[in-house]
Amino acid sequence: MAKRRASGEGMLRRRGKRWEARIVIGHAEDGKPIFHHISGKTQKEALTKLRQALDDYRDVELSEDSRISLKEWLERWMDEYMSVSIRESTLRGYKTYIKNYIVPHLGDKRIDKLTTHDIQQFYIMLQEEGRLKEDEVKGFQLAAATVRRIHGVLRQAMQAATDLRMIPRNPIDGVKLPKIDNDAMKILNEDELKTFK
Repeated sequence: MAKRRASGEGMLRRRGKRWEARIVIGHAEDGKPIFHHISGKTQKEALTKLRQALDDYRDVELSEDSRISLKEWLERWMDEYMSVSIRESTLRGYKTYIKNYIVPHLGDKRIDKLTTHDIQQFYIMLQEEGRLKEDEVKGFQLAAATVRRIHGVLRQAMQAATDLRMIPRNPIDGVKLPKIDNDAMKILNEDELKTFK
């Protein structure tokens, strides 16, 4: 009987003009290994990537669920985890952010392939042109506070995937959030103060 390759073990070989490396990052329910593939133009490049992957996946035993799309994961996360732990109004808000913002832009991406860079670019796009309906003043710019709320939903979902060993680490870590621009406080004159009486 063949020896079961442990998670974290890697191998390197030449495939045509490129070098390919792979490591075991987990096992399916039937015991078959789940591989993470890496390639490089040179042996040195592939070996460098292999060492980085070995560091990234050290002590990780992922499940086969790591290959589902972000959309699939968000649906499962909402149905199985959040629907029983948050208020109905909060749940509706989460579903709105997922349906209108996250899924249209990142939903097809596999959760194990989602990177910090992908998320950072998503937040930049949202802030610049993420508004669903054009505003007379801001055009399609989405408020930084809204981007931060979307971030809160996505951060929780990806942390749950990390905790369930579907991904090795939360790709949200390291993302820079937009600053909230608070309008300068205005001192009211006597007439403006009378409106509050």
